[in-house]
Amino acid sequence: MRKTIQMISVLTIVGLVSGAVLVFTYKYANPLILDNQKSEMEEAIFKIFPKADTYDKDIIEDNVVFRVKEKSGKLLGYAFLAQGNGYQGVIKMMAGIEPDLETLVGIEILESQETPGLGQEITEEEFKAQFKGLTTSPEITYVKNKSPERPNEIQAVTGATVSSSAVVSILNEKIKAIKEKLKEQ
Repeated sequence: MRKTIQMISVLTIVGLVSGAVLVFTYKYANPLILDNQKSEMEEAIFKIFPKADTYDKDIIEDNVVFRVKEKSGKLLGYAFLAQGNGYQGVIKMMAGIEPDLETLVGIEILESQETPGLGQEITEEEFKAQFKGLTTSPEITYVKNKSPERPNEIQAVTGATVSSSAVVSILNEKIKAIKEKLKEQ
């Protein structure tokens, strides 16, 4: 009986100390993580809109939209976060669309756990460059094993069609929602 009480006491103390260490680590690391995520988002906005000087953050229902502007105040377009499931996990990206809401300016992948060497190619410049200047009406589509022929098509990454398809469907879904909300304003 005495050994049981001693074992329970030791496990309780170890559990409490471990919990306290985890809480301290979380409280220390969480603000740093949030700062890094904000910096990464800002960097993505300015990569998509290289002529931009400022942006305003708007929350339109559940959508975060950044109105990206030149120094003079001229609207260059809208940037927005889009995320959804890929082949192996969440794909999170920043996308930019022109003020007419019909032309995609570009995308930047912020987070991806896709297969290294295959699905991870969605983070490569060659893949992302395909989205520059794409028309968003009709919806963006992808083609396999051939060059895009329409102004709303991209070429899927060979061997990673699921990842390419995920990026396209995530974008289409978010673009549709953003268009509806911005046109209401």
